[in-house]
Amino acid sequence: MEKIEEQFSNLHIVKRSSELKEPTYLLDIDTSKTVKEEKGSLVAVLCSNGSIRIYDKETLNILREFNGYPGLLNGVKFANSCDSVYSASTDGTVKCWDARLASEKPVQLFKGYTSNVFISFDINCNDHVICAGTEKVDDDALLVFWDARINSQGLSTSRDPLGTYSETHSDDITQVRFHPSNPNMVVSGSTDGLVNVFDINVDNEEDALVTTCNSVSSVSCIGWSGKDYKQIYCMTHDEGFCWWDLNHLETDEPITRLNIQDVREIVNVKEGNLDYLIGGLYHEKMDKLFVIGGTNTGRIHLMNCTTSELTHVTTFQGGHAATVRSFYWNTQDDSLLTGGEDAQLLLWKPGTVEKMFTKKDSMKIASSVHQRVRVHSNDSYRRRKKQ
Repeated sequence: MEKIEEQFSNLHIVKRSSELKEPTYLLDIDTSKTVKEEKGSLVAVLCSNGSIRIYDKETLNILREFNGYPGLLNGVKFANSCDSVYSASTDGTVKCWDARLASEKPVQLFKGYTSNVFISFDINCNDHVICAGTEKVDDDALLVFWDARINSQGLSTSRDPLGTYSETHSDDITQVRFHPSNPNMVVSGSTDGLVNVFDINVDNEEDALVTTCNSVSSVSCIGWSGKDYKQIYCMTHDEGFCWWDLNHLETDEPITRLNIQDVREIVNVKEGNLDYLIGGLYHEKMDKLFVIGGTNTGRIHLMNCTTSELTHVTTFQGGHAATVRSFYWNTQDDSLLTGGEDAQLLLWKPGTVEKMFTKKDSMKIASSVHQRVRVHSNDSYRRRKKQ
């Protein structure tokens, strides 16, 4: 445990994004998987104004911005094999841009069905399939699938769906995550409390459903963990945490590894308090699952996850001045990107210190932004419904 704490506590801020005239919350972060020698990697950030900003990772300078008009964008993900960046949209599409081109129009448009409002999505590890989750409309909450491969049959930039799963969720589908190495496995989470695992290589939805796990609360975050990524975890909108082991589906061993109704009530952090959960981080080299949480004043807490408890490892502080909404851990160079309600994007690296360090004043934005982004509170989460 001391070795883990030493590795993470060695992280320091080396760069922060420049201050913007119109600051927004930074809700989601991803980085490009392809790094060319003459060009550094790119960072894509989802903003609370419904746009995506592309940054240079080393300088954190904004290179360009993509707008989802007429819809607002939800989620951001780079392709695994190229510098295409994807996002779901409330206008019933998934949009794909070339992150190296300053174009107002997406290079690919994946169309949903009438009345679809997409609030979550992912693309699988071989870039062949996109899956997006919808808000509930009437009695339907759908997982919609597309073939993402570029074909030679035409130059059309628009794609229609391959089909849907419609029977396994009964409310808004807040999260979709493909398996990191198996292109056919996908997990979805919903405000109905269910976390469903599918094998999309199977022909129909009923048979494709591998297992259903119940978090008993509205799901805010899901992910894969464990050796060969045969475990799944989830966080809930009232700061609960669940962890399941899919290796035990065919055995008499219990599938649940850990279930905490409210992490804030049981985790003892060494410095201050814990106000909310941000997400999970599976560290392959250590073979350990970590949970990331924070405080409303900008501190970030790292917790180690075992089958008996969550234990505080270390705290990152001095960077953000408000609630932290997003992070991205790069296992290649052990760097960390964080984004928050202070409109700051920070790059943390081991053993180095920011040259020009001045703590920013809180840039919390007027309450109108709360109409469409998550607010951390003690109350159960309720999504904004379309007017």
